[in-house]
Amino acid sequence: MWEKKKEVEEIKAILDQGTEFEGKLIFTGSVRINGKFQGEIFGQGSLIVDKDAQVQANIAVKSIYISGNVQGNIEVNEKMNIHSTGKFSGDVHTPIFIMEEGAFFDGRSHMMAVAEKKNEVPKAI
Repeated sequence: MWEKKKEVEEIKAILDQGTEFEGKLIFTGSVRINGKFQGEIFGQGSLIVDKDAQVQANIAVKSIYISGNVQGNIEVNEKMNIHSTGKFSGDVHTPIFIMEEGAFFDGRSHMMAVAEKKNEVPKAI
């Protein structure tokens, strides 16, 4: 009958517990972080920040799912979800912002500009 759409793409890379990375991460598909990351993240897919993760970064991705601790500014094309164990400090630009009970958010959320940009009709030449 009806198939439920997969929420997250296949995981392409994992930065697991006990690992630390400083620098720039660029990816397609989906990446999971459960260690420590500091720097910049640019992705054409989903970023999953697990419960034990510590991320300090400016982030631009399609979707982000936060269960750990994230500090920085985030630009999201589709959806941001802060789970009940998640903590986010910074500014976010996203058309959809989901925050579960128990989640922590300290910053500013900008939704109008992103939603309007998505609904813009291209101008005829």
